[in-house]
Amino acid sequence: MTAKFLRLSALAGVVLAAGALAACGEFVRDGHSPARLVIIALEGQSGPEGEPSGTLLSDVITFGSPINDPGHVELGLQLRDIGNPTSPNAPSGLNAVTINRYHVKYVRADGRNIQGVDVPYEFDSAITVTVPADGTAEAGFDLVRHLAKLEAPLAALAFDRTLIATIAVVTFYGRDQAGNTVSVEGQIGVTFGNFADPID
Repeated sequence: MTAKFLRLSALAGVVLAAGALAACGEFVRDGHSPARLVIIALEGQSGPEGEPSGTLLSDVITFGSPINDPGHVELGLQLRDIGNPTSPNAPSGLNAVTINRYHVKYVRADGRNIQGVDVPYEFDSAITVTVPADGTAEAGFDLVRHLAKLEAPLAALAFDRTLIATIAVVTFYGRDQAGNTVSVEGQIGVTFGNFADPID
């Protein structure tokens, strides 16, 4: 009876150890990165010739055609555990984050957020930029796609003076060099309308 009990105890110990190792593996793959991704600046510009700004006036028709509105982001990293004043922690190369995707969603302050009726459709797209562990990185991306200006509700703005004020919620996704998933969200005001075209 004692020998059987010891064998069962040993087997249970092996199972628990295996479970602990599996859990540890999941933590390595899916746990929080020791570095936090931060947005230093998020800007948009009206068409490729516009000036970058913290808010965007998105012209639905420019010289007779809809054009995309680029966005620009500057990203950095912050260690979650900075250590203490006498022994601060320093980032390593494993903390560098490679961004590979972003998502844009438009919302309105009045709560009218039906896509294709009140606001443009949200979308995902690809982007590739690596934020170094001890520096910053900048990247351009589509903040407003020209396709959105051909769809409701923006297409109707080409024929009247109505404005649609929104907040674009932009989320960037990536992984650090150890495989941990990382994301960060920023917001920028976007007002859609048929504005005057720029003068050459």
